[in-house]
Amino acid sequence: MLTKASTETKPLFLDNGTTEALKWFSLILMVADHVNKYLCNGTIPWIFQIARLSFPLFGFVLAYNLARENTLTKDAAKRIMQRLFAFSFFATIPHYLLDDRWLPVNILATLLASTATIYLYQQAGLKKWIGVCIFLASGFFVEGNWFAVAVVIMAYYYCKSPKILRLIWFIVSICVLGFLINLNQYGLAVVPIILIAPYVHIQLKRYKHVFYWFYPSHLVLILAIKEALSFNIL
Repeated sequence: MLTKASTETKPLFLDNGTTEALKWFSLILMVADHVNKYLCNGTIPWIFQIARLSFPLFGFVLAYNLARENTLTKDAAKRIMQRLFAFSFFATIPHYLLDDRWLPVNILATLLASTATIYLYQQAGLKKWIGVCIFLASGFFVEGNWFAVAVVIMAYYYCKSPKILRLIWFIVSICVLGFLINLNQYGLAVVPIILIAPYVHIQLKRYKHVFYWFYPSHLVLILAIKEALSFNIL
């Protein structure tokens, strides 16, 4: 007779280097997408298509880190939220100047809303319902709306227990994001990547907090290049 412990699925495990490789791959896709959007006026369609993998990969890496043992029970999740809030704030001005609109807020705010929802929903009592409220409210303001936040949430539950049903829900969340926001389903290409990732062993050094600094910095650089081009400086 199987005991409850023997039937539980172990959390997903990836090599640290593999996790870093996924992060850098999604970072490269994001930069290519922004260069195409802001400097090339979206004239390179294949870049837009492959860049739809960027957010699901970022969301998956974040979800994987949140699903690590003791991340939510210690101060790690709080520190992640503090950094996401700070750098999302720093990115607000260049994001506005490039997009010419305040809303939706940049993607770091989407990751912040996802982290806050997951963190609070795992708590007991009132905090659980505050997490639900954050999910419902944040969808009006963040990039990708509720659908992007849902991708990260479904990735978190899959990383906690990589069962087939949870994988299906993760795939469904990507499909909904693709249908309602991206208007294509290229983001589904992330699925084979995350299925293969546990079997890939990459040695890659981790540069702590580089993504947080990189996000507002690359927007400022793109904005500077765009302005220079408009004045024929470059």
